[in-house]
Amino acid sequence: MSDSTSFIDVVAGIIYNPSKTEVLLALRKPEQHQGNRWEFPGGKIEAAETTANALQRELQEELGITTLASNPYCQIEHRYADKAVRLHFWQVTQFDGAPVGQENQALRWVPIKELAGVSFPEANQPVVERLLQSQQFIV
Repeated sequence: MSDSTSFIDVVAGIIYNPSKTEVLLALRKPEQHQGNRWEFPGGKIEAAETTANALQRELQEELGITTLASNPYCQIEHRYADKAVRLHFWQVTQFDGAPVGQENQALRWVPIKELAGVSFPEANQPVVERLLQSQQFIV
């Protein structure tokens, strides 16, 4: 893959439970790229769409929730053998509604301290490590 590869821009929500000890994960379908792995919900950013607007739209479409409080967390560029992605991670600390897999995808709340034992797409690993470090000093 050459350096001229264009990146696919994707937004992902790190959705916290009210106590901020768990995050919501969605299981990628087997036929999807990096299938059968857990991910932070989100999707492709559409042309002329801001990351904040994309986050709101994707979480509404995928989970049926409305984001009430969110902030940018980090951005990661990752090259797989067949594609390059630029992930825009946002922390979602408040939302309205109960998350439901609108595309029949499995969802689960996972304690942050247990994220190391979850199978994620490679591009998500830096975020998982950062979240685990943030939990080291929380009792």
